[in-house]
Amino acid sequence: MSTADTFRLVLAPPHPAGRPFIVGGIAAFVLGLLVGHGLAWIALFFILFCLFFFRDPERVPPGRLGAVVAPADGKVVSVAPAVAPAELGLGPIARWRVGIFLSVVDVHVNRVPADGTITRIAYRHGRFVNASLDKASEGNERNAIALRLPDGREMAVVQIAGLIARRILCELREGDAVRAGARLGMIRFGSRTDLYLPEGVRPLVAEGQTMVGGETVIAELGA
Repeated sequence: MSTADTFRLVLAPPHPAGRPFIVGGIAAFVLGLLVGHGLAWIALFFILFCLFFFRDPERVPPGRLGAVVAPADGKVVSVAPAVAPAELGLGPIARWRVGIFLSVVDVHVNRVPADGTITRIAYRHGRFVNASLDKASEGNERNAIALRLPDGREMAVVQIAGLIARRILCELREGDAVRAGARLGMIRFGSRTDLYLPEGVRPLVAEGQTMVGGETVIAELGA
């Protein structure tokens, strides 16, 4: 990544979900200037943190027919067969799952992995264990999204809360027609995003790789 790209990433405008935090920080900063500089410094740090955490850069999907793009920024922590969440009704057959861990320094805006139609969105309450662990996929609080591709095959994206994450935001609705790379939602303050590929489709990534949401190709759908 070039220096210019790094600056564009760091200085990207914030996602709307961050505006209440930023406005609150500005109010606290102004109050701190009036009553005590200690509060002002704390508020300034909080504002800068929120501007960084909630940054929402533009992403350009590859535009390649059949490409499945990463639904999140972060590091791949798991590539293994698994059954999609039962609440989505995608059946008991295991399919390839790619788990991406988002640290607090990653962009937390989730992306749609492929063109298709949203058929099911199901929220499930749960625990808040370390999102880098595979058991987080099963037990943590999560929002599961089923996506039907134009050819009828199905895949899923699951937004999973982490150790300190307490808020999962989803901007989609059942029945929405979506495009690869479009904004899906976000998870606040550390999280995990799992991608369940269609049956028979193998991932092209490995554990330890770094993903760029909406741009990195995770798999090819093929015929």
